[in-house]
Amino acid sequence: MKYEANWESITSRPVPQWFQDAKFGIFIHWGLYSVPAFCSRTDYAEWYGHQISTGWEPSTSFHKKTYGENFKYEDFVKDFKAELFNADEWADLFQRSGAKYINLVSKHHDGFCLFKSEYAWNWNSVDVGPHRDFCQELKDALDKTDVKFGVYHSVYEWFNPIYLRNPEEYAVKHLIPMLKELVEKYKPATLFTDGEWDQTSDVWHSTEFLQWLYNESSVKDIIVPNDRWGKETRGRQGGNFTTEYGFIEAGRKIEDADCDRYFEECRGIGHSFGFNRVEQLEDYLTGEELITTLVDLVSKGGNFLLNVGPAADGTIPVIMQERLLEIGDWLKINGKGIYASRKLKFSKQENVWYTTKDDSDFVFIKKYPFGEIVLEDYDYSQDKKVTLLGNEDLEIRTENADGRMKLVFPVVNPETIKSKHIWAFEIR
Repeated sequence: MKYEANWESITSRPVPQWFQDAKFGIFIHWGLYSVPAFCSRTDYAEWYGHQISTGWEPSTSFHKKTYGENFKYEDFVKDFKAELFNADEWADLFQRSGAKYINLVSKHHDGFCLFKSEYAWNWNSVDVGPHRDFCQELKDALDKTDVKFGVYHSVYEWFNPIYLRNPEEYAVKHLIPMLKELVEKYKPATLFTDGEWDQTSDVWHSTEFLQWLYNESSVKDIIVPNDRWGKETRGRQGGNFTTEYGFIEAGRKIEDADCDRYFEECRGIGHSFGFNRVEQLEDYLTGEELITTLVDLVSKGGNFLLNVGPAADGTIPVIMQERLLEIGDWLKINGKGIYASRKLKFSKQENVWYTTKDDSDFVFIKKYPFGEIVLEDYDYSQDKKVTLLGNEDLEIRTENADGRMKLVFPVVNPETIKSKHIWAFEIR
């Protein structure tokens, strides 16, 4: 099928199946902002450059006190050394987390690229700073795993003189050529655009680019773009819909989207996406909270894109690594009910979720049901057999409870139950 340069045609393209099967991905915010790694506990540290240029507090006072009145944001490039960055170690961590794809921030709103670009010849990590192509290094490492490489790319740039003078000229001469360069050079499986809110999609020439992406690019059959292509497009047009901390944009949640579209929720382990040294332990979600979020999103028919914010030296904070590995350990046991599943029904029962795949349904229960539990939203059938993932040898009986399925559990030693936090039962 050939797609046309209009939103009706572009949005008619199905979200590729691999993405709907993947369920879990890793977001990576890493750049010059990782050097100061500072903002309030309720802001985004990756916005540091904008904060100090607009007088935003407490970043402005911190900057002047720490670096001096004459230290500019671009001066951080000399301290963005990434001396401990090891792409293979990152790839191994992401593989062990159970993630099936990553989105590396190839360029944030500051315009600094983590790849060599002829359209940012003096403002990228190859020409200045560490003199390394991080997109290429991470892609090469991930190609040795089954984790797909994808990118985030900011549409607008705070400091670009062409954009400040003429946004449409910027789109034609800078944005679109750079996007095509990025796609053809690194062949990403995902393209997460952002920073689109300043202009309409017509100014960004979004439909023309997506027409090329879907019809002519080397990744036309597999790439998954999102819906951030103009101030009017979130939750309305484009590829998969993207929520951030539960919202498409201010005041609109996924249930407020204009059509039923596959969606992806993104959030940090803490609040900030870029590493923020100010965040405290209580700002980080626990492993149990993150696993609960994953199950909840998958049961609603979406993916979970969980962010890590590496330090400027290229290391991923240990607490973030620990959280990823805890998710990975859980998915090793319960992934059968997550990967390649689809939403089954909305559960009105607290802390109970459902998915379905092939000939099986899966019910996820947050509190291990010693004794028995009635599934208030699942009809009884005497032909159904129930097993606990990870402990398939346990004999779980079913009973009819006024038309609903009751699960009756044997007495067991809790230490023999392999899963934790949330338990998954297969019904077939």
